[in-house]
Amino acid sequence: MYYMWSEVDKLNYTSRDHCNNCLSSMHLDINSGDRKNEYKGVMKPIDIENNSKKGYVIIYKCEKCGATHKNKGAIDDNIDTIISLMNKTYDKHIEKIVLKREED
Repeated sequence: MYYMWSEVDKLNYTSRDHCNNCLSSMHLDINSGDRKNEYKGVMKPIDIENNSKKGYVIIYKCEKCGATHKNKGAIDDNIDTIISLMNKTYDKHIEKIVLKREED
């Protein structure tokens, strides 16, 4: 599965809906699992909330239609990206990742 910049491995314990590096996802569903959304926009992470039962939950916003969605984070999500999102420095953090990949 591919999202923005990296190949994403499947999880053994649940399905994954986002890139573990940039945390972005694709807006595919109208209702969970139906794959009927016509926009197919990038779901950009805009915030993180802590849930006592689920752990951290990523809040997304579709860059095409503006819809918001929440989903549980994964155990192998990039901790630096999570922290940058919590500190509201996500865009700067992702720019650094992209520049580093272009240099390599």
